[in-house]
Amino acid sequence: MADGREIIYFDAAPVPRTAVDTRDLPPAHTSSQARFDPLLGEWVVVASHRQTRTFLPPADLCPLCPSTPDRATEIPESDYQVAVFENRFPSLSTNREDLPETVRDAPQTLLRNGFGRCEVVCFTSDHNSSFARLDTDRVRMVVDVWAARTEELAALDGVEQVFCFENSGAEIGVTLSHPHGQIYAYPFVAPRVAKIAGNVAAYRKDHGGNLFGDILDAERASGLRVVVANDEWTAFVPPFARWPYEVQLYPHRRVADIPELDDAQRDAFARIYPDVLRRFAHRFDAPMPYVAAWNQAPTPGSTVPREDWWLHLQLFSIRRTADKLKYLAGSESGMNVFITDTTPEAVAAELREVS
Repeated sequence: MADGREIIYFDAAPVPRTAVDTRDLPPAHTSSQARFDPLLGEWVVVASHRQTRTFLPPADLCPLCPSTPDRATEIPESDYQVAVFENRFPSLSTNREDLPETVRDAPQTLLRNGFGRCEVVCFTSDHNSSFARLDTDRVRMVVDVWAARTEELAALDGVEQVFCFENSGAEIGVTLSHPHGQIYAYPFVAPRVAKIAGNVAAYRKDHGGNLFGDILDAERASGLRVVVANDEWTAFVPPFARWPYEVQLYPHRRVADIPELDDAQRDAFARIYPDVLRRFAHRFDAPMPYVAAWNQAPTPGSTVPREDWWLHLQLFSIRRTADKLKYLAGSESGMNVFITDTTPEAVAAELREVS
């Protein structure tokens, strides 16, 4: 790209990619910090440069649409299938600065570079589409893209976690409405993954089984909270769901991350996932805003073991009724104790009924 960032095109068949980024951009050089919270034992990323990122531009100024002779965008080509590029306003960056070991006048707060990489994944060149509207072949291509980028980012020295996700809907906080997701390569194991891994290890010690697998087996046997299933995947509302509408998708055969999915699992996911998204889209008159978060194992060699990890996708919405949102107020934000206004059993039944 004009400022030195990398862009990668993924196509179903060979396509000549010769377009040049004609924009006059200064060289990309952003950096962030990671500050350690000694009370919670978690890293917090400080990326103040993101305050100036693009915010809800009109469709004719969308930076994720293909370039035209009259307007150059983040994607130089006049059309594309799936495109991945380094975020112009990244939370994490491969740039490093000389920093002290602790925050000034706060010796208990460790300080280090916010090392990592943030990528944008554009699922389609069609600004008015959505992931739920992608055909099966395109969804399968996106799965292959997630796998390819996970492998490459996981191989970076210093990366311990690769997180693929999509934010959808203005209520979620999406700043660009073009269908896209993101990939973060963290220099640490994400707190959610570290906590789950600890509980999985304790369950193995106490019960001799895999906690993920036993949860999946129980949901498949009961069927009470299953929304939809096929030969390779089951989508169910977890009995401990904390979001008003939450579905988790598990492959029936354990794999640690997206690259380990075989062809049959990838094909089956490309069929079941849009089905679930369409149920979210049609549960109310307007599509539900959502977050789709891949829970992958830490990278090989990280500080957290990955042997028992079971890849799964967590899909959830903050919408609790047709015209009400679930706000993370005192209990959720202050104490991280979720109080849900729906029951998993009722939500599963409602989503099963959506045609």
